[in-house]
Amino acid sequence: MSTSQPIGRRGLLVTGAATALTLSTVSFANAASADSPDPASAGPAADGRQARTVRGTLPPGSPDFVYLPVEVPRGVNEIHVAYSYERPAVPAGTQGNALDIGLFDERGTELGGKGFRGWSGGARTEFFVRADTATPGYIPGPVRAGVWHIALGPYTVAPEGLPYEVTITLTSGAPGTTPPPVHPPLRAKGRGRAWYRGDCHLHSVHSDGRRTPAEIAALARAAGLDFINTSEHNTYSGHRAWEGLWGDDLLILTGEEVTTRNGHVLALGTDPGTFIDWRYRARENRFGRFAREIGRAGGLVVPAHPHGTCIGCNWKFGFADADAVEVWNGAYTPDDEISLAEWDNLLVASVRSGGTGRKWTPAMGNSDAHRDPDPVGTPQTVVLADDLTREAVLAGIRAGRSYVAESAAVSLAFGAAGGRGRHAGIGERLAVAPDAPVTVRLEVTGAPGCTAYFVTDQGPLYSSALPESGSGTVEWRTTAAYAAYVRAEVRHAPKVTGLPGALAAFTNPVFLGE
Repeated sequence: MSTSQPIGRRGLLVTGAATALTLSTVSFANAASADSPDPASAGPAADGRQARTVRGTLPPGSPDFVYLPVEVPRGVNEIHVAYSYERPAVPAGTQGNALDIGLFDERGTELGGKGFRGWSGGARTEFFVRADTATPGYIPGPVRAGVWHIALGPYTVAPEGLPYEVTITLTSGAPGTTPPPVHPPLRAKGRGRAWYRGDCHLHSVHSDGRRTPAEIAALARAAGLDFINTSEHNTYSGHRAWEGLWGDDLLILTGEEVTTRNGHVLALGTDPGTFIDWRYRARENRFGRFAREIGRAGGLVVPAHPHGTCIGCNWKFGFADADAVEVWNGAYTPDDEISLAEWDNLLVASVRSGGTGRKWTPAMGNSDAHRDPDPVGTPQTVVLADDLTREAVLAGIRAGRSYVAESAAVSLAFGAAGGRGRHAGIGERLAVAPDAPVTVRLEVTGAPGCTAYFVTDQGPLYSSALPESGSGTVEWRTTAAYAAYVRAEVRHAPKVTGLPGALAAFTNPVFLGE
């Protein structure tokens, strides 16, 4: 049984600094009661279902999230939601309508609270939740009586507003049971202390990707990866979706891409089942709280594609809380070049007082692959880790003992040597006197047609074309007085005169000086 119930504004509420639209509650009859002749309060039909369709219009300037309350009575074992909205044509340069959706249960919508039950953004037009299963992106579990909330996220709103329609269907029946989740193990067989290749930014059908976890695992193995990290937008539903897909050769970490309206951040390698909220902007000064939550869950805070060009993708929270930064995201593009330059500025700032007591932020690269033909493992972060375990891999990324390569075909060995047998590798410091001679050495394989560059706090100071085979060794002599750090870049030939070629690989720095 379905009735049409228009939903509009009761008024405006001011919560902190945010103005919120308040929507009328959608009511259902008790699922265990007899049918009522009143269509507005009718009980379940013969198949145990009740439905309500509600309509409204979100005006320009709506808050980031609007909550539609739904009274769920006793005896319900499934909630199903379908929605649609109008997409009118808009003038060039004007944003049209885009509406995201998610669900919170009777425990409420409090920021960082326990009520979260799923998010699909704009990737789906319908979803359901039951005790035993749920639509990808949503968390299976009991459908308890109380006021649930459908979260509507007006990503962009056309000048004439955003008309929407939501249909909620409740099904009565036995409550069912929730199977215990099976999460990936925290270690794979590994090779002891070695260089391990990984891709820590991937999307499956559990957010806006089109690949299944099984397809991603197969592609990761084909790309020569040793580890991957799940990073669905604003949900942890995918953490339990990898059963049977890990192995001695593939470590699967669990995480989330926290997709705020002021930038995206990877919660990398968090404890399975960890949810990190995303419903805040930089002006609200709340990110530090959630960065600490990521750390308490054992994960790393990694701002993703900080100069991405999509709406809301540009990182605006600063890097004080970052454990690393995703400098290279997917196919190398101008926004990656900007991110690389900004990261290099961060390095300069970290050594401007001699590097003592100052934190530096390592760089990494990931594919952000969503669907065919997005390649998994392009690029990939190559980490020196004590073993193929979550703890060791995250420690290597946090310490900057890593480089980024466009594929498993590209390998680098990079370091600096001084007097009396001193040597430092990627992410380390070579303690030498300011005027002591230092030899920087880079070994490259798998980069035909490329040129190697040594970049310091002054910028690129030395370059050398690699042999035609793409494999070769490049050396350069310097001092700590001349170069506070040295890092390596391997670039393809430029396609536009006067502009740098795309990266084939780059390293984190070796710092020089005492």
